[in-house]
Amino acid sequence: MTTEQSRKVLIVSASIGTGHMQAARAIEEYWQLKEPQAVISHVDFLDTETLSVEHLIKGTYIKMIDVFPMLYDMIYRVSKGEKKGTILQTALSYILKSRMLKLIQQEEPDVIVFTHPFPCGAASILKRQGLIDVPLVAILTDFSSHQFWIYPQVDTYFVATEDMVGEMTSVGIERDKIYVSGIPVRRSFFKDAINHYELKSPVKVLVMGGGLGLGSLEIALQHLDAVSGIDEITVVAGQNTSLYESLVSLSVRMKTKTTVYGYTSNISELMSSATMLVTKPGALTCMEAVTIGLPMVFFNAIPGQEEANAELLEERGCARWARDIHNLEDVVAALLINPPRLQQMSEQARAWHVDGAANIVNELIHILDAKSETIAPTCELETL
Repeated sequence: MTTEQSRKVLIVSASIGTGHMQAARAIEEYWQLKEPQAVISHVDFLDTETLSVEHLIKGTYIKMIDVFPMLYDMIYRVSKGEKKGTILQTALSYILKSRMLKLIQQEEPDVIVFTHPFPCGAASILKRQGLIDVPLVAILTDFSSHQFWIYPQVDTYFVATEDMVGEMTSVGIERDKIYVSGIPVRRSFFKDAINHYELKSPVKVLVMGGGLGLGSLEIALQHLDAVSGIDEITVVAGQNTSLYESLVSLSVRMKTKTTVYGYTSNISELMSSATMLVTKPGALTCMEAVTIGLPMVFFNAIPGQEEANAELLEERGCARWARDIHNLEDVVAALLINPPRLQQMSEQARAWHVDGAANIVNELIHILDAKSETIAPTCELETL
């Protein structure tokens, strides 16, 4: 029987944006708390500096959403359909399956948890071909599903909202495979959560563009600098070093006190001390802010999933969406002169937040333990 001492968990993410990585770390973090003796490996499937197919896929994807968002939008919408999406989905999976097979043979896990669809597809092809026989778990880190996640070989799906259940079953995923868990966020966001929101002085606005530093941050800063109600601005450039240097240069010329960070691990602290978050609507960042209880304003949503994220958070009352970045100044200024509205947004966020990591890990442990118990009697009979 698989026990806490011998359980081996392989978590596979991909460093295309930090959302997939942070969701994986949230799962790893909580599982280590729940089962300290379990052997947990977290692998960034696209972590390579070499000239490889994987590196090319990662680089092309990032460049496309940064420089050619309308091309990304077209590919997203075309591939969202079941038949058209399957072609591109299958091609990517076959390209990556050799790398995935080597990883699985090396780790020999009891379960594989995916927070990105590319490696999940590769493992699904291997399972379909009979080359592996290990439970595959998919964690969707957006508020809508996509064809890239749809594989009959996946044993368990965890999704963010009830609405996604219908999306998944409509494309053939069995209902009993789907669990509504919420999106996993790290423990620090629960520790730093705001108990009661109020508009304090100084007014601090936190600006983020995702871990890759995408989203026209320079233009956003210029608009925010024109808002008289803001006392301090903190901006996180992520891993984009050239953007960081540009923002530092810009901050010197701004009249509002502005602090620029590159990649930083203390996002929960920055959020808890902020009055408002101005960001592109990546789902993981949104749920981190929801957990903190921080009101949000969105700009430069990537066509497709991020637009869907922005619509949902606005409907839930947690955020406002400046659909045109040139309206960002007006949207932020209107909220800052309306403290009751900001407080209501914070309350709506705190009322919604869920502990996705705990929900996922606890359910997986239950599933794995139940599976072990059904196998154990057979093994004992064979021994006799």
